[in-house]
Amino acid sequence: MMTSIVVVVYLCAAAEPVAPQPPTNLLVEVDDAQLKDYRVLDVRPRTKYDAGHIPGAVHANVEPWSKAVVAGQADRAFWKAQLAQVGVSPRVPVVVYSDDVREAARAWWLLKFAGVPDVRLLNGGWKAYTQAQLPIQKEATTATAPPHDWQPDTARLAEKKHVLAEYKNGCVCVDARSVGEFRGEKALAQHGGRIPGAIHLEWSELLDPKTDKFLPQPKIQQLLKDRRIDLNKPQITYCQSGGRAAVVALALELAGAKNVRNYYRSWSEWGNSPDTPIDRDK
Repeated sequence: MMTSIVVVVYLCAAAEPVAPQPPTNLLVEVDDAQLKDYRVLDVRPRTKYDAGHIPGAVHANVEPWSKAVVAGQADRAFWKAQLAQVGVSPRVPVVVYSDDVREAARAWWLLKFAGVPDVRLLNGGWKAYTQAQLPIQKEATTATAPPHDWQPDTARLAEKKHVLAEYKNGCVCVDARSVGEFRGEKALAQHGGRIPGAIHLEWSELLDPKTDKFLPQPKIQQLLKDRRIDLNKPQITYCQSGGRAAVVALALELAGAKNVRNYYRSWSEWGNSPDTPIDRDK
């Protein structure tokens, strides 16, 4: 009598890296019914705010915030005073908008750096809001909040020393500037060019040119894949002075990246420093 032995072999394919999960609270649409419940900050110039703004929106001048970060003076005491003046508290989500997505993204990044837990960008900004023919208010809205001991999220900021140390160790540097700046054909500093190994992704590629809204998440993810930007690796974004880099930083987070730094001084520092390596097209 013969005994049959059946051997079952299980073939296990190597597990693929788990794709990062995109967050759901970075963008707000202009017709969102909850918009009235958020602290809305208008970061356009004051003259434009006075000419008309979203009802209940508070004007916020982010220039002092930006200068403080560049100067290394944006500490807990700074944010405690500044954010109380525009009604920002840790309990209410903040929505920022402008007529220039670079400035809205800059404000978004500065607030996240300050430690504000829930900051969102109005998708399409003032252009989308007015095209939707939604109500406009001319009277200024003022708001204050109890001073809060904010804890700046320093992991969001890259300084020159970080870039020098990390670009050789697998950290992806993403250049948000124009092609001409990236290649070194257009110089806005003493030296033109790019950080060695940087990947070019111009900020405007992440937007729908007709609406100024961010591309849908799948399209952003595909664009990043095409540029070989690995969302599972740390990234440092840069431009000339932090604004365009903030657009790309926001897009990376929309795609699911978890470790994104903005080299806020960007090329205004790197391109004027005597000790920074630079690549350029010949």
